[in-house]
Amino acid sequence: MAAVLSSRTLAIPDTVELAVKARVVTVTGKRGTLTRSFKHLALDLSIEETEDGKQLKVELWFGTRKALAAIRTVCSHVENMIIGVTKGYKYKMRFVYAHFPINVTLTDRTVEIRNFLGEKRVRRVDLIEGVDYVRTADVKDQIELSGIDISKVSLTAARLQQSTTVKNKDIRKFLDGVYVSEKGHIEVEEAS
Repeated sequence: MAAVLSSRTLAIPDTVELAVKARVVTVTGKRGTLTRSFKHLALDLSIEETEDGKQLKVELWFGTRKALAAIRTVCSHVENMIIGVTKGYKYKMRFVYAHFPINVTLTDRTVEIRNFLGEKRVRRVDLIEGVDYVRTADVKDQIELSGIDISKVSLTAARLQQSTTVKNKDIRKFLDGVYVSEKGHIEVEEAS
């Protein structure tokens, strides 16, 4: 049976400016601006003023079980956007190899992976717009991908990892590749 009204609220920090117009959410913070459209979902999005501050309210009338799941999904997406424009996202990736050293270079906006398992083929992965590539200076065989949009940063990391998939060999033995070793924020909170 469909629930008559289902809703969820998300607190908006004072450091962030959030705007909703026709189910298009725009979040502006100190790191930049992110925009995402939720027009494919039949939801009501509104900004409410409360004594605790501003809140984003997501409502769904007469929703089925699957439609109700979208409420929390929208809240999670907006929360990731808020974190992105305040702290940012950083993925650290390590090169793993047993014998042939993997050579990773950046040419323009393309990451080139050479000598993977001793193969002559050059694997090329384009960096998505808004993702920055840095070769870690103090750690050997490590790169850092950073940006404000979690979907772009994680998609770039996934493309790099999947470009070094071992084919026609026992993957229990051949563990070579480029793997995500750490996920975090560009701004690290100081432990108090």
